[in-house]
Amino acid sequence: MFKRPSTGSIPLCFLVAIYLLAALNLPFFNDAFNVFGGFHAGFFGFALAVMFLITAGLVLVSASYVIKPALVLVILSGAVASYFTDTFGVIIDKEMLRNVAVTTPQEAGHLITPPFLLHVLFFGVLPSAFVLLVRVRHRPFIQMLAANTVVVTLLLLGCVGLALSNYAGISSNIRQHRDMMAKLTPFSPITSAISLGVSAYRDAGVVRVPIGLDARLGPVIAKSVRPVVTVIVAGETARAMNFSLNGYARETNPELKALGVVNFPQTTSCGTATAVSLPCMFSVYRKKDYSDRKARSTDTLMDVLHRAGIESVWWDNNTGSKGIADLVSFASVTRQKDSVFCRDGECLDEIFVAELDRKLAGVTRNTTIVLHQAGSHGPAYFQRYPDAFRRFMPDCRTAQLSDCSNEEILNAYDNTILYTDHNLAAVIRLLKKHEATVTGAMIYMSDHGESLGENGLYLHGAPYMFAPVQQTHVPFITWFSDSYAQVTGLSLACVQGIANAPASHDNLFHTVLGMMNVVTNVYDRSLDVLEPCRSQTTTAS
Repeated sequence: MFKRPSTGSIPLCFLVAIYLLAALNLPFFNDAFNVFGGFHAGFFGFALAVMFLITAGLVLVSASYVIKPALVLVILSGAVASYFTDTFGVIIDKEMLRNVAVTTPQEAGHLITPPFLLHVLFFGVLPSAFVLLVRVRHRPFIQMLAANTVVVTLLLLGCVGLALSNYAGISSNIRQHRDMMAKLTPFSPITSAISLGVSAYRDAGVVRVPIGLDARLGPVIAKSVRPVVTVIVAGETARAMNFSLNGYARETNPELKALGVVNFPQTTSCGTATAVSLPCMFSVYRKKDYSDRKARSTDTLMDVLHRAGIESVWWDNNTGSKGIADLVSFASVTRQKDSVFCRDGECLDEIFVAELDRKLAGVTRNTTIVLHQAGSHGPAYFQRYPDAFRRFMPDCRTAQLSDCSNEEILNAYDNTILYTDHNLAAVIRLLKKHEATVTGAMIYMSDHGESLGENGLYLHGAPYMFAPVQQTHVPFITWFSDSYAQVTGLSLACVQGIANAPASHDNLFHTVLGMMNVVTNVYDRSLDVLEPCRSQTTTAS
């Protein structure tokens, strides 16, 4: 007859702590090994201090009816987090979890692959099953409380003693390498989840405060014979260094290059994930002042445009507007399930073209249209472009990036940039097509970049303070019709001349207000990149 193994609650906590550190924290210890300079007293002291601290935390919950659910939660969350840290090098912090919370089932499905399921099975489900199977011997409550207190106290004293023995080395390394501690699985993700939950609870009652109550059309747009239309293309996961307009060796922008666009090559993002960058782009707040709470409690660029009498439209081929378009016209194109551009709840960005053509044909008033792209979102890059744009070969044809070489991943990604080039060019050609009835302009800016294996890092969402340039250097491109330049007094030669100056997401809000000649007290001319190139009589003020 099978006899269940048994152990005390404190030994079980030690076993689980050792398992978590030994099996689920290889990236953490790899970083620690490099930071502390290899196997010597400093490294071993740090590792032992971490183990003591984790064990103390587990012993705190080692009470009857609590210990098993707590340990299973820790193991399962650790297995999930370790997969993404091991495979993609990503860090599961608060902003990454915020991004996960607003993703679609289709996007999430690209990450739930057979290797992911096997990893969770072997490193999460099976160890959890052992915890559930084992019979835990519990002391009477008072004895348990006393024993746990003694053990936790000793562990914390041991942790403090080890830290003090090499305080200078440990403290300086932790301060300089915060990304190392952010990889401690699953405790960093769990604390991040708690922080996100607290923020969500605190922000639940946030009231949106209107801004730009004085917004009105300036004299230039108000007197324009034809309606002025600005198309804002919000890019997704496009990194500037893979645009040939920025000097990339491969020709990824052949169509834009032929259309006389103005490229701003030194542009940085507000964040490294859509849930942060997109609201920040359309917010009046600069990156240094921005927070999710501020964004939720303040009107957006779309609201100010609408308040000035400009028709404001948001078309979405992504995961939504993140609250930006809550008070204006919004439509998700992914619902067009019968379109030739859509499959399994996801659509190619070319789906915008025919709809934009129809919209421009019927425009009768000044309008701003946002096209929120699927762009280059990974890891299923191959699903972001049709076969006609498989120019760089061989391309990775799976969402499981570990099954592809770095060359195949890069080829697939570059094909997405080539397709984005085509779709931006299509927008420009449509504005040209309707120039007899519409005065048009286009502005394109991506929300963040992407890592493609540099230093073992993939995808995006790294904490901004130590995010690689691949995730923060984004493309920023503008185009203006001849009629737009004439009506607004914009010198295109001047714009080309200043385009090499540093720019950022901070500029989008004010640049678009300037482009639409919106006069309001929230407009900051110093953040409008085009303001120096307009005649003084046409500048919004």
